[in-house]
Amino acid sequence: MAELLDRVLLPVASEEDAVTSARALSRRPHGEVVVINVVEKAGGAPDKAGVEQREEAAAEMFAAAREILGDVETDIYYGTDVTETIFDAAEEIDATAVVVTPRGGNRFVRMITGDVALRMITDNDRPVVVLPDEDADE
Repeated sequence: MAELLDRVLLPVASEEDAVTSARALSRRPHGEVVVINVVEKAGGAPDKAGVEQREEAAAEMFAAAREILGDVETDIYYGTDVTETIFDAAEEIDATAVVVTPRGGNRFVRMITGDVALRMITDNDRPVVVLPDEDADE
């Protein structure tokens, strides 16, 4: 049986998320890491930012994660439902767990609260590991 953090999917929503999440994960024994950024598509409506702009932002997120975790796989996923897209990615890469780190006030925290948090832990086939940001109080 695979260990929980053998192949981690680490979704990030901003450069700050990438730093915080990578830092939290780096403090624990883990295997391979795949860092993804999910670009939420508007589902027929015009997107808020262009593809090139979002790809540049994702590249900055990935660079921030690599500074802490070293050589990690990265990818950009597109979808109208962020949670569903994260778990599609987890299945695609055969992740042993999805790892998240809550941060006050950012979009990712809002995503993993309320009904979305319930969906993340009940409507999937992968463990979700929430790591604390131990530097948040500093």
